[in-house]
Amino acid sequence: MARTLDELRQQIDALDLELLSLLNQRAALAHEVGDIKRADASPVFRPEREMAVIKRLQAANGGPLRSEGIAVIWREIMSACRALEAAQRVAYLGPAGTFSEQAALKFFGSSIERMPCVSIDEVFRATAAGSAEFGVVPVENSSEGVISRSLDLLLNSPLHIVGETSFLVRHNLLRLTPSLDEIEVVYAHPQALAQCQDWLSTHLPNAERRAASSNADGARLAATNPAWAAIASERAGSEFALHIAAHAIQDDAFNRTRFAVVCLPQTQPPPQPTGNDCISLIVSVPNKPGAVHDLLVPLKAHGVSMTRFESRPARSGQWEYYFYIDVQGHPSQPHVALALTELKGLCAFYKMLGTYPVAQ
Repeated sequence: MARTLDELRQQIDALDLELLSLLNQRAALAHEVGDIKRADASPVFRPEREMAVIKRLQAANGGPLRSEGIAVIWREIMSACRALEAAQRVAYLGPAGTFSEQAALKFFGSSIERMPCVSIDEVFRATAAGSAEFGVVPVENSSEGVISRSLDLLLNSPLHIVGETSFLVRHNLLRLTPSLDEIEVVYAHPQALAQCQDWLSTHLPNAERRAASSNADGARLAATNPAWAAIASERAGSEFALHIAAHAIQDDAFNRTRFAVVCLPQTQPPPQPTGNDCISLIVSVPNKPGAVHDLLVPLKAHGVSMTRFESRPARSGQWEYYFYIDVQGHPSQPHVALALTELKGLCAFYKMLGTYPVAQ
């Protein structure tokens, strides 16, 4: 006999109480772990440990919950448990409603102390000064390539990368009315304007495109004038009471942005190996024939795969370049350590930006 709606609700209510009791038991154990970590001067946050917990639960899942749902639920549980010790201060490009804020919440969970900043530069400054424990910055977009300012700041910053996250970016056209009529100006971050340029040229060819410090700041401006629109997230639309005049206007349907999580080394040491790790480097080589080719030889010789290779001008006036390289692996692996040692010997400049688990 099928159960009635009231019977099902009663069972759900009973399970909710049971879940609450179990979550409080988990929180109490996490608090004990925190006491041990403080005594050992160990960091509260271990991204590799949290990733291992989520992977184990996803592998053990035999019910209707999807893997991504399990990740979201347990990220929030662990975030709430960490906040019992102290809410982590996380800096990101603001204001509220940016994709950077979304990235911070995806990586840390919502039980954090949010620190929106006016620029990527300010995210680095706040984190390096200790005003924030962690910073979250965009480093790469699948449509437009690297975020140049983030790479330039990583070069001279004392911060290192301890994590990454990425997600599909859906750009929406937001304004005070749900219509495309009589739009004179479109505000967005330059990257978003570039990612939507074909759509804008087709649907709003006469609208002026103006750069904003962030997409959410563009949404804030659009909320002040009915003839203005912004390219931003649904979250930004809710934040500034704007309508979605057009959904998903990015030119690339699979538009994806990758974010790096940075901090001072004394705040968080490099994560332990997980079996799926990345090492980010900045190097330069002497200006001689074959120098760039020679960089690749140690990686090939020791079976280390390179997943990214970008060049940026060194700004020396001598046509010299820095190379930003991502390789698979962890420095604790012998073949990776040998490759990096040989690679370093070939470089005029060498800096390891960080080693961290690959985003899932």
